[in-house]
Amino acid sequence: MAPMAPPARRLPGPRWVAFRLPPLVLVLVLGLCPVAAIEIYTPGSLEALNGTDIRLKCTFHSQFPVGQKLTVSWNFQSQANGHVDFVLYYHEEPYLPTKGRFMGRVTWDGNVFKNDASIMVWNVNPRDNGTFQCQVKNPPDVDGAAGEVQLRVVLKVSFSEIHILALTIGAACALMIFIMVVIVIIRHRRRARQDKNLEMKLPENEKLKEVPEEKDKPQSGEEA
Repeated sequence: MAPMAPPARRLPGPRWVAFRLPPLVLVLVLGLCPVAAIEIYTPGSLEALNGTDIRLKCTFHSQFPVGQKLTVSWNFQSQANGHVDFVLYYHEEPYLPTKGRFMGRVTWDGNVFKNDASIMVWNVNPRDNGTFQCQVKNPPDVDGAAGEVQLRVVLKVSFSEIHILALTIGAACALMIFIMVVIVIIRHRRRARQDKNLEMKLPENEKLKEVPEEKDKPQSGEEA
């Protein structure tokens, strides 16, 4: 009796591809797709007068809609010693500091649904000189650099280029108004002088008209 032929073996190629192709495709897709990065915008630097209140503006742009997992973190790094202090944390509602330099001096002033994560700092003083950092995370949009605000508290407001420009424009407007007022006054006085001269000429003309009439009247002796 002839020996039976061994059963045919299935080629592993298709099964290998079936099991290994999806992970490979997944790796390629993850490698080619860019990671979402949230963009944060801050003014960069601000100057405040000692004892006043200031709004630290922080806005953001996310590739995903604002969700319940969105968080906002504000921290402060002192210019004097580099120490980092907690300022404010937001997750569906603001969480304020219960101790430290900013206790009772910080309030939430943003609206995350309008992409605004700003805060208010009350009664600033020279100890607040330093860098405020605003970090926003909106999962899965969690990557991105924090926004920074360099705060400088001064005893007197220094004149910046914007202040100088505003003063220049204000002075130019005031000068134009002054010139217009002077022109109006000169015209008014000139018209008043002309009216006065006209009033003086009218009685003289009336007198000149009355003189010939008096000459034409007959004298009383001639009538007799």
